[in-house]
Amino acid sequence: MNSMLELSTLGTFVAVVLGLFLIPGPAVLLVLTRTVHGGRKAGIFTGLGIAVGDFVHTLGAAVGLSALLMTSALAFNAVKWIGALYLVYLGIRALREKPASGEMPASAPVSASKAFFQAIPAEVLNPKTALFFLAFLPQFVHPEHGSTFLQFTTLGLIFVGMSALYTTLIVLTIRPLGRLVGRLTWLRRWQNKIIGVLFISLGLRVATQTR
Repeated sequence: MNSMLELSTLGTFVAVVLGLFLIPGPAVLLVLTRTVHGGRKAGIFTGLGIAVGDFVHTLGAAVGLSALLMTSALAFNAVKWIGALYLVYLGIRALREKPASGEMPASAPVSASKAFFQAIPAEVLNPKTALFFLAFLPQFVHPEHGSTFLQFTTLGLIFVGMSALYTTLIVLTIRPLGRLVGRLTWLRRWQNKIIGVLFISLGLRVATQTR
């Protein structure tokens, strides 16, 4: 553990992060959607993709890139609309996919690798997440204790690890629901439409965000 971060600071940071996890956001909804309609593996890899996206935001906050989103309305809106359009694109593509046959398992539509690589840009292109890290992490960084970059990255790695563990626990908890969905033939036929609507809804939610 980085000696520049005091144990009291780390303890407070972990406690606050645990509290934040009690307020589910779009990332949790994305994990739940992938788990129910793609299986446990897809859900876990979605969570890992989100964690990678969060660490990208950590690095952005560490080098000051996220500050641009706070001071520039143009930059914020550009990232916001790119992220929103990406989610809407995923939703439209899901709506256009042919429904799975009655014999096809519910996990067929999304592979673990696809879930992982789709989750990364979905999280990276959310400017609200960037602003969160810019506002949240500095509260636990103390320049007098040494390199602020190392403090940022250490806190970011802790957050990413906790996030990955949290989403994995969600996946393991929600797995019985995924098995139930797999037994419901009518729901399997509609799962692409459900996923599409959820992604489009997330995209619209991102599009309506304000700084």
